[in-house]
Amino acid sequence: MAAILYSYRRCPYAMRARMALKYASIEVEIREISLRDKPASMLQISPKGTVPVLQLGDLVIEQSVEIMHWALGQSDPDGWLLVDQQLANAWLTTNDGPFKKLLDQYKYPNRHPELNQPEVLDSAVALMLDPMETVLRKQAFLMGEHLSWIDVALFPFIRQFSMVNLEQFETLPLPKLKHWLAKQLESKLFQSVMHKYPVWIE
Repeated sequence: MAAILYSYRRCPYAMRARMALKYASIEVEIREISLRDKPASMLQISPKGTVPVLQLGDLVIEQSVEIMHWALGQSDPDGWLLVDQQLANAWLTTNDGPFKKLLDQYKYPNRHPELNQPEVLDSAVALMLDPMETVLRKQAFLMGEHLSWIDVALFPFIRQFSMVNLEQFETLPLPKLKHWLAKQLESKLFQSVMHKYPVWIE
């Protein structure tokens, strides 16, 4: 039975899962969902109703990083997992926790009228982007000279942050981070997982 991935093209969590599955050469049926009309088959196996969800027969994996690690457990030709996991998980915790909260506040200012947007931007840069820039001044990727799973896990969120206001992002003094971002944006792997699928209908 073919693996099924319930996905939403622009969701950064789904993006990281698709990239890992593609890299590991896992054949999956991509089911592009509508966030306003989620398919009953997905809600039946994953009542929380968020993507990505990977269905492997009776096995259901509902968390994006768990999907990544499952895929890399099947095939990891370039050693994405061969890094300091404690350090990688520290990056992940910051990204998926406080940085994601700031990203949402920055992306949707109308939802947060009580917040000062320049302060939100400064907080996000200080929390995540500046530390990444510091590391990337010394090496090509977050864990060394080779791409790893944590680069791929963080990339969709940095991409989303940059796209909120590209002109503003370009003014930030983060040359190494911008180069890191550009390399992934231009990669065949990223481009291969951004195909536009029609919304899957049951």
